[in-house]
Amino acid sequence: MRKSSIARFLAGVVLLALVVAVTVFNVINLNEAYGSGEPYYSRTTNMDKWTNPLPVLAVVDGVAVIVVVGGFFLWRRTRV
Repeated sequence: MRKSSIARFLAGVVLLALVVAVTVFNVINLNEAYGSGEPYYSRTTNMDKWTNPLPVLAVVDGVAVIVVVGGFFLWRRTRV
């Protein structure tokens, strides 16, 4: 294998790992915020400390989409 093909393969693996990491981050945070169980002791206890995770997840997802799309276009432009 040539060096460029190894670098291209590793760049693809990094992009895939980033997508998987952001997906796992989203699932964990959404499950913690909206999961089927009680927040702590009952449905109303400590709800004053609950925060909506969607604004943070939107920012994280937006940055991840920009990085992945940019990386994908650079990945496609490299020669094999």
